[in-house]
Amino acid sequence: MQKITPFLWFDNQAEEAMNFYISIFKNSEVVNVTRYGVGGPVPEGTVMTAKFMIEGQEFVALNGGPQFKFTEAISFVVNCKTQEEIDYYWDKLSEEGEEQGPGWVKDKYGVSWQVVPIIFTEMVNNKDPVKSQRVMAAMMQMTKLDIKTLKKAYNG
Repeated sequence: MQKITPFLWFDNQAEEAMNFYISIFKNSEVVNVTRYGVGGPVPEGTVMTAKFMIEGQEFVALNGGPQFKFTEAISFVVNCKTQEEIDYYWDKLSEEGEEQGPGWVKDKYGVSWQVVPIIFTEMVNNKDPVKSQRVMAAMMQMTKLDIKTLKKAYNG
């Protein structure tokens, strides 16, 4: 059992959201779905929680009602090796959602994701502040991050 599990509160789309996420991430699976019984706050058989795994990380989605909404204060980072990966996750996660940039999308459920090339972190952490600043300046001009443009800025 993992020590910390992200617990995502949905109005009534927990199972739908779980299925959306596992359709996007290749290394994912449904762990289990718990349903409300007799006498619950919603009709018997309605999904209460949906537990799933993405890339070895366990998540739980809850149908808890409309009281709480997602904000950008919490987000998930998708570290990508290639531009093709960035394009794939960007397109899938922003479908029916919102491109926010730079590198941020909000999915159709309101969950925020950062779709970031791994090389970006390496470039901005470079000991040469000029290179790092050029990469940051280039990134701030983007919506979806572009590895070629970031590398060009890095190299001057």
